[in-house]
Amino acid sequence: MTIRETAISVAKSAIDSVLPERAVKEALADPIEGSGSVVLIAIGKAAWRMANAAHESLGPQIARGCVITKDGHSRGPIGTLEIFEAAHPVLEQRNLDATRRALAMVEGLSEKDTVLFLVSGGGSALFELPLEGVTLENVADMTNQLLACGADIVEINTLRKRISSVKGGRFAQVCAPARVRSVVLSDVLGDRLDSIASGPAYPDSSTCEDAASIVGKYGLNLPSGILDKLSLETPKKLDNVVTQITGSVPVLCEAARKSLAERGFAAILLTTTLVCEAAEGGAIFAALAREAVRERKLRTAPVAFIAGGETVVKLKGKGKGGRCQEMALAAALGLQELEGVAFAAVGSDGTDGPTDAAGGVVDGGTIRRIRSRGLDPQGMLDGNDAYHALKASEDLLITGPTGTNVNDLIMALIE
Repeated sequence: MTIRETAISVAKSAIDSVLPERAVKEALADPIEGSGSVVLIAIGKAAWRMANAAHESLGPQIARGCVITKDGHSRGPIGTLEIFEAAHPVLEQRNLDATRRALAMVEGLSEKDTVLFLVSGGGSALFELPLEGVTLENVADMTNQLLACGADIVEINTLRKRISSVKGGRFAQVCAPARVRSVVLSDVLGDRLDSIASGPAYPDSSTCEDAASIVGKYGLNLPSGILDKLSLETPKKLDNVVTQITGSVPVLCEAARKSLAERGFAAILLTTTLVCEAAEGGAIFAALAREAVRERKLRTAPVAFIAGGETVVKLKGKGKGGRCQEMALAAALGLQELEGVAFAAVGSDGTDGPTDAAGGVVDGGTIRRIRSRGLDPQGMLDGNDAYHALKASEDLLITGPTGTNVNDLIMALIE
């Protein structure tokens, strides 16, 4: 197996370790209390698999339910549950329609009833119903401005929740007096429950002052009506919710470290909270790899550097790609003509940005292959066109939707 094939194999096995089925079934090993109905609401990129696992565990205990997931992530019917596919990351009307249906299912519940709320990454866009007076165009414009200027997920969600009728703890308020049992697959660094899917069933720790600071930091151009909504405070206490985290990026990284160690690598976990610009992250990993190559004669085993996290991309061009692909292309520029080296940046959900690729796996020959097609890899990086660059070098990693979402896995492997 080549070093590149090893990187791909390790990445896929690590993602397998954070698939939601086992975690959800373990979370539901404790019986649901109460003599009333159980209503299942699942949101996010992993919603279908989480809901399917819950259905297998609870069966007829579930009175009704609604699953809202990303396009292409449904795998078919689940009993009598209503399944909706919706747009991500930019909102469409069907997202709002699906959310309205979920809200209708939790109306009129009593304190004897339970809402089983299954949450995974991507829920911020998929589960949304703006406050009265806020249009779909308002939400899309604000989100696009935040994405374009490189705001991180916590900043994006701080603003999203303030113009939403379901985020920032407001969904739990709608469910009251019913109990909400929330099972969460974390895609937010540090597992901040008020940030995962914008915290629909968790007290919000951010404030109106935080929202105003983000608007000023990035110079956002928002209409006065939206600015007024940002000044409305979110719930700070919820008495009807119990929450359990079932998976996160540290689990993903540890699985990769263990897999590499079993293959004889000296595997070094650098961080599980990597936050930086994608291109900068790729350049740093390339520098680590070059140093390891320089000291290759001093080592008796292959070495690997591992990180988990969520980088950001500042849009400067009109190309196609995602943060993992951009990181991989930047790393490839620093790995030119090095032998026995591979770099992988992979989104655990299998979809990196608005593309069909999970990320990229590059080596010392990547840049040469891109140039052999008459393309300029540095220019494509500058134009945010990593997808077409890596497609030309045959270095895209395409897994299809994985059914989970716990941030990104980044690795540099050196023979």
